[in-house]
Amino acid sequence: MRLEPGQTAVVTGAASGIGLALARRFASEGLRVVLGDVEEGALRKAAEELAAGGAEVLARTVDVSDRASVTALADAAYDAFGAVHVLCNNAGVGSGAEGRMWEHEPNDWKWAFSVNVWGVFHGIQAFVPRMIASGEPGHVVNTSSGDGGIAPLPTASVYAVTKAAVVTMTESLYAHLKAEGAAVGASVLFPGPHMLRTGLWESHRNRPERYAKERPRKTPYRTLGQYEEAMRAAGQEVVFTPVEEVAAHVVDGIRAGRFWMLPESEHSDRQIRARSQSMLDRANPAYLERFILD
Repeated sequence: MRLEPGQTAVVTGAASGIGLALARRFASEGLRVVLGDVEEGALRKAAEELAAGGAEVLARTVDVSDRASVTALADAAYDAFGAVHVLCNNAGVGSGAEGRMWEHEPNDWKWAFSVNVWGVFHGIQAFVPRMIASGEPGHVVNTSSGDGGIAPLPTASVYAVTKAAVVTMTESLYAHLKAEGAAVGASVLFPGPHMLRTGLWESHRNRPERYAKERPRKTPYRTLGQYEEAMRAAGQEVVFTPVEEVAAHVVDGIRAGRFWMLPESEHSDRQIRARSQSMLDRANPAYLERFILD
């Protein structure tokens, strides 16, 4: 798909991190940008920054776990700009789950699924039919993660399961769009290939009361800085991918019509090979054994 000035891009989770980097990149390409985020103050600041740079911006507070909220975002986007050409279902959260899977609180699963899975589906349902009906070229990008989307991460199983679901949802979307003969493409994004400085590390700050923790945490939440410090103390190299590189990868992928927005990484390639070979061999998942003592 060609990206051209005057087109419209919608980004959820747009007030910070990957979402803000995407919005900045689309704006730099001359696209009008629709920003959706649950954090009103950060959203306002992001919109003001982009508008000051000359972009046409529409910002709306949105809770992607709420279907009506996402539908209202779509209505506002079409009322303001008349069309949507790029949709980035990017909003996501961690879960705050502790311990073994059978010890997790149901609300940890409910919250993560409401944003990471239902949020993507709500975006698809609110925007894609209108994108198809326009007959214009379009593209949908759903944000997954290597932690679950490529291979399981048992130490963060709730998050990993939601991100695995995003991959399958996007594969299904791709097939449905092809069957429809639509001019709309679909991609699944695996941000990286290294760690990212995003608000996901502290997503508990936006956890709604309806999904509140049912019991106090055994350990306090760790900030990204604390996690980074602990890794360095353990002798592990810490490398970060700038979110601007992720945004550039997305724009390149849209232009190329690339489904797998997966940056080159030997680490990811090893995970893909190990998991695929285990399935082909009908063998036990030996690639998970490093987590046994965690």
